[in-house]
Amino acid sequence: MTVIRAAETRRSATPAGVMTTFASPGQGGSAQSVWRVEATPGTAGPRHDFDREQIWAFVTGGATVELGGETFEVAGGDTVVMPPHTARRVTAAAGGFTAVVTAAGDAKAILPDGTVHGTPPWIA
Repeated sequence: MTVIRAAETRRSATPAGVMTTFASPGQGGSAQSVWRVEATPGTAGPRHDFDREQIWAFVTGGATVELGGETFEVAGGDTVVMPPHTARRVTAAAGGFTAVVTAAGDAKAILPDGTVHGTPPWIA
């Protein structure tokens, strides 16, 4: 059993928000990653894809999720299962949102032009 203490969580900031990694392969002992997203109000993440499934559980706030050519409005309590190889973009509502996300610890981001961007630091 691996215990990852609160002091050992990692924080990664981007223009769209802050990701706090609770468990990941880089923290020892898990093939899965779990992280919290605290999205900056009104900002959008980049349009991208992943080679592995992600599950987003929205805890507070709201967002617009573009996923595979469809658009969904989500709020706290909603969960979105994002299949691999499906273009996505998440845009925070005016009040932002908090979500808990899980994915395989080796998930790789893919840019719209097909370039494999690699595993983001909050997943690794």
